[in-house]
Amino acid sequence: MSLTAAQLRAARALLDWTQPKLAEAAKLSVPTIRRMESDRGPSASTDANVEAVRRALEEGGVVFLGPQESAEGGAGVRLKE
Repeated sequence: MSLTAAQLRAARALLDWTQPKLAEAAKLSVPTIRRMESDRGPSASTDANVEAVRRALEEGGVVFLGPQESAEGGAGVRLKE
């Protein structure tokens, strides 16, 4: 499942993480996080960077939902139970 910029922003908000906090957790730069959360989205970054952000957010307690997993049919995020 590919991630969207909106999912990254929402996941970070659920964890109450700043962009610098996510950058530190993912071992990336703040400009990289900003770029991934912008209109350009994660697709403007490398697969390794996207995976590092995904891993950091999942370790923080986020679960990414694909379109088929959401009641409304769109991609989303939630916290682990």
